[in-house]
Amino acid sequence: MRKQLCMIALAAAMLAMPAWAQQAVEREVMDLANADRAQQGLTPLKWDPALAQAAADHAQLMAQQPALSHQYPGEPDLVTRCGAAGAHFRSIAENVALAPSPQALEKEWMNSAPHRANILNPAMNVIGVGLVKKGGSYYAVEDFADGVAQLGPEQIEQKIAQLLQQRGLQPAPSTQDARQTCEMQHGSAGGSTPGFIMRWEGTDLTRLPEVLEQKIATHQYHKAAVGACDSGNPSQGFTTYKVAVMLY
Repeated sequence: MRKQLCMIALAAAMLAMPAWAQQAVEREVMDLANADRAQQGLTPLKWDPALAQAAADHAQLMAQQPALSHQYPGEPDLVTRCGAAGAHFRSIAENVALAPSPQALEKEWMNSAPHRANILNPAMNVIGVGLVKKGGSYYAVEDFADGVAQLGPEQIEQKIAQLLQQRGLQPAPSTQDARQTCEMQHGSAGGSTPGFIMRWEGTDLTRLPEVLEQKIATHQYHKAAVGACDSGNPSQGFTTYKVAVMLY
């Protein structure tokens, strides 16, 4: 009964703030973080709706608890709950606090070394903020991430193929064998016999693995087939790309 009364009181407190006002305060928290980043010459964080949803859910739970925490008993961890909300990222971090205003929240975080490091982390590029106002103070959550795009196989293959073409390799006419090879642990699919096969899983589509670069540098190969396949972790948040390259 007591828990139900607390839930009702929390709901009433949240209803007191219109949705547009809630969003305005959350964006103000983001703007304050970006102002501090600008002073350090860092690029601004962009708003991520999935992170915002995860932050809002945690803020609501936090407002029901006697103490602030990044994870409560029975609650999924940060990676899991942000992934479940639809976020895709290479890395992730979180700030929590309790203060009477957005300015007070930012001051509290910037005066704490770990929280300041999250705000000023140059690797982070997106943010989501969740707030619950209760008793004159905001229960606040900032979720930061190095967000990545969720790409289909064709888009992944195109990005890797461009890197290979820049190194003088011509694209193979079909990606089907390379896609099947990507899904295999050993060997290659199809009737062709590549001179070298490279499989890897990573988060960066702007560079090739060092081993593959070394093979290309020998100038033994003139053609390449690229295939992407399912990395097997779409719901975990941490987004990686699984790729196979066959050199001929």
